Amino acid sequence: MISEIVEGWCRDNDMSVSSDQLLQFEKYASLLKEWNEKMNLTAITDDEGIAVKHFIDSISLLKFHSPKSGSRLIDIGTGAGFPGVPLKIMCPDIKLTLLDSLNKRLIFLDAVCKELNIEAELIHARAEEGSRKNELRESFDIAVSRAVANLPALCEYCIPYVKKGGLFISMKGPDAGTELKQAERAVAVLGGKVGAVDTLILPDESKRTIISVLKVKQTPPAYPRRGQKINKNPI
Repeated sequence: MISEIVEGWCRDNDMSVSSDQLLQFEKYASLLKEWNEKMNLTAITDDEGIAVKHFIDSISLLKFHSPKSGSRLIDIGTGAGFPGVPLKIMCPDIKLTLLDSLNKRLIFLDAVCKELNIEAELIHARAEEGSRKNELRESFDIAVSRAVANLPALCEYCIPYVKKGGLFISMKGPDAGTELKQAERAVAVLGGKVGAVDTLILPDESKRTIISVLKVKQTPPAYPRRGQKINKNPI
């Protein structure tokens, strides 16, 4: 069922997906359900929900952005691997990094990557701490995040990872307009410029907004700030 739903959506959206890729999605779903019995990874456990709300939702940004071969992409606050792992399945030539603050999720993702035979760098760190490491700061072509925090805070978490000329892509729900207005100052201060704001409807009729921020200059060394300041006192 998962294969049919994903294949149908890809076909309807002029996106190619191979039988091997569909098999990877099936294996991923199986592991997600299996491991979810041992740890809390997702509240969505039915096949249709996994196919639509996790897999299709993740790869929907490919309607608007096609990462170049060899692009470095970091998924910040990846959780159970969304959107990073589905994007890697669809775009095997990208260099994927998955970052999360909970190590048990990374143990799960390590098992997923081995089972699906995909390569990914797994990093156990809080988002605001990871981007202060020289090897991670301003070193990615694309940073993505899905439903992690309010947009002003999310910009501070994510934009420092993006190199000049790269993109931060935030995957949001239907009410992203208010968040985007609230985040205007943060985007500018952190070295970004709001680009396209795209919307789409998923097969379950839910609306998604994909916000793209172009990195136009370096992030000042003072950012990201530490601890709770990011959420309590947005830029």
